[in-house]
Amino acid sequence: MTDSLSARDGRRARRRRLGVALGTALVAVAVAGLASGIVRALAVTASPAPAGATVLKVGWVNEPDNLNPFVGTSTSSFLIFHLNYDMLTGYRASNVDPAPELAVSWSHSSDGKVWTFKLRPHVTWQDGVPFTARDVVFTYEYIIRNNMASYTSYTEGIKQVVAVDPLTVRFACSAPKANILGMWVPIVPQHIWSKISPNAAQNSFQNHPPIIGTGPFQTVEFNKGQDIRMVANKNYWRGAPRIDEVIFTPYQNPDSMVQELRSGTIDACWGIPEAQVAPLSRDHDFKTIVYPVKGIDELGFNCYTGKSQGNPVLRDWRFRQALNWAIDKQQIVKIAYDGYAVPGTTLVVPGYYHDPDWHWQPPADQAYGYDPARATQLLAAAGYRTVNGKLLDKRGKPIVLRLFACDAPPQGDNIGKLLAGYLGAIGIDVKFVYMDEGAMNDYLYNTVGGKYVPNVDLYIYNWTGDVDPMFIFSIFLTNQINGWSDCAWSNPTYDRLYAQQAAAIDPSQRQAILFEMQRLLYQQSPYIILAYPKGLEAVNTSRWTGWVQSPSGDGSAIYSVDNIDSYLSVHRVSAAVTTRSHGPLITFLITAVISVVLIVIVLVLRRRRPQAVET
Repeated sequence: MTDSLSARDGRRARRRRLGVALGTALVAVAVAGLASGIVRALAVTASPAPAGATVLKVGWVNEPDNLNPFVGTSTSSFLIFHLNYDMLTGYRASNVDPAPELAVSWSHSSDGKVWTFKLRPHVTWQDGVPFTARDVVFTYEYIIRNNMASYTSYTEGIKQVVAVDPLTVRFACSAPKANILGMWVPIVPQHIWSKISPNAAQNSFQNHPPIIGTGPFQTVEFNKGQDIRMVANKNYWRGAPRIDEVIFTPYQNPDSMVQELRSGTIDACWGIPEAQVAPLSRDHDFKTIVYPVKGIDELGFNCYTGKSQGNPVLRDWRFRQALNWAIDKQQIVKIAYDGYAVPGTTLVVPGYYHDPDWHWQPPADQAYGYDPARATQLLAAAGYRTVNGKLLDKRGKPIVLRLFACDAPPQGDNIGKLLAGYLGAIGIDVKFVYMDEGAMNDYLYNTVGGKYVPNVDLYIYNWTGDVDPMFIFSIFLTNQINGWSDCAWSNPTYDRLYAQQAAAIDPSQRQAILFEMQRLLYQQSPYIILAYPKGLEAVNTSRWTGWVQSPSGDGSAIYSVDNIDSYLSVHRVSAAVTTRSHGPLITFLITAVISVVLIVIVLVLRRRRPQAVET
């Protein structure tokens, strides 16, 4: 990554040197020819004619971890999956309500246990093979029969999937299934994946490009650490995208990414630094988008009650609960996020969901605040004494905790330093270590002799949820330990409530159950929810139009795994419009350059006049 960034910086330097050389040569050029040449040069710079394919270039700070849809876990991976594959149902851009994708309509039995989906006709895979109900059946059976961990939270409760005819699929469920229209499951082609063993699909299979799907784009090239190139599917059932290609480029340095946005090297970017938001918002060539993310940034605890290399005090929920009072979330938001976040409370983001709102807000008499003295009091009541400023465990030994963080979230380093200070103030010796995400996962999912033995105490991490809340709640299930669960918390009451809400197709009934689950999580604190971060994007609006935010008005334009409409509708602003928008600048530059040249010529001619001879 360093080399590619240096190369781009070098090209900018060569342009500056070229500008100096051109200024020197202008003295020898006729004024009329000079003006004509400059007009042509500036017109090309301000309004370049399309040369071949129309390519959209997008920068981001979170490179896909894997292009195999049964292995990849990062948000960027799931965005690529949704561009390359379709799902049975997707989401409407305006309000993220369920919308047809490969299914055009659906119905269910009166008891909510049998769902029938009518599929879209005349859809083909990107290699030309027709799409049929068999592909849907294969995808779901592949997941269910082989317990594909990435999607089991969606398929839970499905007993059977049957192809009624080539364009009809029927799902039989063991109970009413509340999230059946929110199953984030990419449909894969049977004629390709049936040749891949389930074991390989969950472990070693790399899914190298070209990747075959039915989506609006096809991944044709992936250069790790450099870029991902996707080409438009001209036969897409919604109509061909208005661009020919999209290239995603990862950046380790977000400031460099913003510089490349300004220079025109890229056209849009996600993950811009907080300090760059205000300057970019004043630049009329770009639109900055600050939007609520349906995700959380958390302080996680190793709660595992089995064999673990974590400190055993973390298994005590009263210890974890007390630490809520030691952490100043307002300051974390102010310092680490520069204000581009909201202090966190419970698992579900407030203000994102409507009809109903799944967020449970703790009542004032139950809500935690910043009060280190109260934290110390609660720890003492739970059996943890403080002696000479050191917090002791129940055996009388000073408590020492390791705190790990990575670039997920990007503010992890700053958050970690703040947390080490807050916990140190109540007598906990915190050893803070910042590392890359892969290394941190090695600690979280550590094995010894093939057995799960988590080797972590505290860690800072994040999650992005789905439109349906099912997934974000599933990560705390007992059966997700050494799966999606990174804290390894287990609670039978929570597991029972989860099963109840999964079968509650009455939204108000389901809301009540989800509220109780959040109350239980808030009390036992396997996570301390630190913040609800804001997503930060910028898109070029002087050269591109057709950007679609989802949800409308205040959502993401380029980094939503649920809606990909921007990539279908974005297209170049016409050359005439672009030229007009830069017309005053071009006129000013032409006039200024011609004036400078005329002055230089006059000065040269004056120096060549014969001097008067004194007599």
